[in-house]
Amino acid sequence: MNQRRLIPSTSMLMAFEAAARCGSFTAAAQELNLTQGAISRQVSALETQLGLTLFQRIKKAIRLTEAGKIYAQEIGEALKKIRNASLNAMGEQQGGILNLAILPTFGMRWLMPRFPDFLKRNPQITVNFTSKLSPFDFNVGTLHAAIHFGRPDWPETDAVFLMAEETIPVAAPSLIQRPVKKPEELTNLPLLNLETRPHAWTRWFEQNEVSAPARGGMIFEQFALVTQAAIAGLGAALLPRFLIEGELKRGELVPLLDLPVKSDEGYYLITPQNRAAYAPTNALKEWLLAQVAL
Repeated sequence: MNQRRLIPSTSMLMAFEAAARCGSFTAAAQELNLTQGAISRQVSALETQLGLTLFQRIKKAIRLTEAGKIYAQEIGEALKKIRNASLNAMGEQQGGILNLAILPTFGMRWLMPRFPDFLKRNPQITVNFTSKLSPFDFNVGTLHAAIHFGRPDWPETDAVFLMAEETIPVAAPSLIQRPVKKPEELTNLPLLNLETRPHAWTRWFEQNEVSAPARGGMIFEQFALVTQAAIAGLGAALLPRFLIEGELKRGELVPLLDLPVKSDEGYYLITPQNRAAYAPTNALKEWLLAQVAL
């Protein structure tokens, strides 16, 4: 048998693997930044080269055949190994590249003011940043680590606890007619919510033995937006104290009550288990643990 037939091109394999994982040619095309037609042609070419039917085409849907299921699992593992080998080689040649996903506000308010110290201590490491608000698949893309808020339940990863979070109710001075003395007074204020923490106000009211108001409030995707909305007087917000130190010092926001709520979630450094020995990631971990201990 021709040995070349047994080694399809990476473009065919990537198209097939993405389609198998996503469950559609359209979703695979979006992930790989190709057209749906290009994905379909690559998969068809792969089937022809192997002499196998990998997908059943049912109207506009696709379904893996039994052979396709086995092949998808093995090709997925093979591509993962190739990707990791490439990252390791690039890192060694260039002195260490660290692709880090961060939460936008945490990065801006806490990480960036401290990060010159990391670069001073690790001049051989080049760090590239991207913003991620929720867990993602490390096997797709080239990220080495992520700073994540939540629980350490990210599949196939190791989580290193960095810090807990204490949120306090705050608002612009213009929103408050008189000092707030009791938690139940906040039920009369418009409440601002963060999309990733939809139950924060409910937990705060429960902690203070007050029934949460039935009405909802405005929802914001990012801390920066909900913080600016609170400064503009649009409502009261529950915000992490350490992320709004500047606004509190300048008087743009004021604490409504000294009744913080400590979340059962926290900030973690997340790394894929198959990259545990990567030196730049370990350097970041050691530095972060030293910073939070200060």
